[in-house]
Parts: sequence; structure tokens; C-alpha cells
Amino acid sequence: MSAPQSVPLVGRLSGHLTGHRTAAFFDLDKTIIAKSSTLAFSKPFQAGGLISRRAVLRSAYAQFVYLVGGADHDQMEKLRAFMSQLCAGWEVATVQDIVADTLHNVVDPIVYDEAVSLIEEHHLAGRDVIIVSTSGSEVVGPIGEMLGADRVIATRMEVVDGKYTGEIDYYAYAEAKAEAIRTLAEENGYDLSRSYAYSDSITDVHMLEAVGHPHAVNPDKELRKVATGRGWPVLVFARPVALRSRMRLPAAKPALAALAVGGVVVVGGVVLANLRRRNQAV
Repeated sequence: MSAPQSVPLVGRLSGHLTGHRTAAFFDLDKTIIAKSSTLAFSKPFQAGGLISRRAVLRSAYAQFVYLVGGADHDQMEKLRAFMSQLCAGWEVATVQDIVADTLHNVVDPIVYDEAVSLIEEHHLAGRDVIIVSTSGSEVVGPIGEMLGADRVIATRMEVVDGKYTGEIDYYAYAEAKAEAIRTLAEENGYDLSRSYAYSDSITDVHMLEAVGHPHAVNPDKELRKVATGRGWPVLVFARPVALRSRMRLPAAKPALAALAVGGVVVVGGVVLANLRRRNQAV
């Protein structure tokens, strides 16, 4: 498995001197957006004819256990393996095209207003904003651009000859997120003791511990217990908002005749996609 890679999105620089810069690190699902960034596309998967009803049911189950926080490590690993193999052979360019064409319609309405305000506040304070997500880079990158993030760190699938092999090249999960944050801090001169982090999941406790100002957002039961015991602030985000009402966004492209984008929630972070036009007959 290769080393983590931070994807720079914009050329924004904080006004701090090297070694004194600060950053704000955000998990994505249930922290910035109200549901899984990739499983939000599950209905289009089936409509496009790429995944079976069984796969849709598995996605629904993954969303359920994610929301209630009841999945154990073995369950998550089994689901991750199933979903990652599902994308084997699909073309990367097709994935990127579909995400670009459908992202606003799928993700725009489920962004938390509170998260958008926090991102704006951190930028005004001169901090870089980095999204650190287990979801696939093909989805996280465009969402980061929508939100004005400076960089993203996300799971990457192995690609050979422009197609996914079904193997994971880098898995941004649990301790790996904290390692990526520390690496990024060394590369960019971030003072982590003065930086911020936000997440909803106990799996991100290492990420939260990596900074001086950790925050639990809509925390699961285990993270709430940790946050309460350590005196970390607990935030409740409850107002999904259309991002277009908060910031100027580029015009969305017309929706494709058929959609098929897939992925893994917290466990997989894998973007799955292909393009298949549906027959026009009813």
C-alpha cells in the first residue's frame, strides 16, 4: 500500500509564517454532509443497471449501521472488500465524468449549514481547511472544491491502464488519517497544537488526538463518551442546507441519462462508477 497523498485544491495560503501556520481538519460524512458521501448515490447505481438489488440492499444496510454506529471492524472489512471488488474493471475517466455531472444534485442539498459556517470562519482566521475522508478521492476531491477546501486526503483505488483493479492503493481509515495529518503538517509547517479537527466517529479518535483543538460533531456513542471524558467540545449539526444558498457555485452540468456511481461509507471509501445509457422505452 502506497503512502498517503494530499491533493491540493486551491492555491490559498494562510498569512502565518512557516512553522506557525494552522489548519482545520474535517471528516466528511456526518460531519460536513448529512449522510454518506458515496452511498448517497445508491439509487442512481441501480437505475443505471450497474449494480444489483442485492448490492443496493447492502448499501442500505451499510448506511443503517453507519448512522446508528453499530458496526464492528469485521463487518466493516467484509463490506469494504465487497464494494471494492465491485468496481474492478471500471474506467476512471467515466467515474470522474459522472461525479462532475451529478455531484451538485446529489450532495448539494445535504451539506450542513453549521459546517459551511465553520469552514468560512477557519479561512477568515487564516487557517487552511483540509478534508480527511475514508471515502474515495474521486468523490471527496470535487466535494472539497465545492466547499473551498485547500486540500483533501482520501482513499485511493489502484488504477492500471485507466481502470480500477479492485484493490485499494491507500486506505484513509482510523490511524492512517492521523498519520496523514502529521505528514501534511511536516510538509506545510502546520502547528498541530494550535490546529483544529472535527469528526463524528470513534474510528477518528486518533485524528482528533493529533491536534490541540479536537471537536466531536454529531458523535457516535463511543466518541461521545471519549469527548465527555476528555473535555472535548461536542457540536450538534442539524441544518442541511443547499450549498448554493451559502456560496457561489459553478453551474452544474445537465444530468446524464443514466447514472452509476458507487462507493463505500466509512468502511470502504471506494468510489465505484461506470456509464451506461438507459433505453428510452418505458
